Amino acid sequence: MPQTITKGYKALVDDATKEITTLSIAEAQGLLADPEVVIVDLRDPRELEREGKMPGAFHCPRGMLEFWIDPESPYHKPIFAEDKRFVFFCGGGWRSALAAKAAQDMGLKPVAHIDGGFTAWKKAGAPVVSS
Repeated sequence: MPQTITKGYKALVDDATKEITTLSIAEAQGLLADPEVVIVDLRDPRELEREGKMPGAFHCPRGMLEFWIDPESPYHKPIFAEDKRFVFFCGGGWRSALAAKAAQDMGLKPVAHIDGGFTAWKKAGAPVVSS
């Protein structure tokens, strides 16, 4: 018998965005130089190579986020223990919405995500550096 999906990705993303802070590209650009903000790039390494990177962003592949946040995890990254604001982005804003919700649910705060992700970032002419 085939699987019956009762809640699709669109509903998951919609639910997440109701509970997290969403930043515009302009708002995110204003945070680039803020030492109290960690901008987290959730994209796959191949996406970074192909598309470039946001200057100064910290790379954390989406599949490792919860493990890197949790101080009990053998994969914990100390950057996630810092008293900073964490702003997540991905290619289009879906993964980052889910990631911000998961991080917030884990107790990381404050968190936000960038509406439209890296695609919107590039389209707006925001700064990009090559990998």
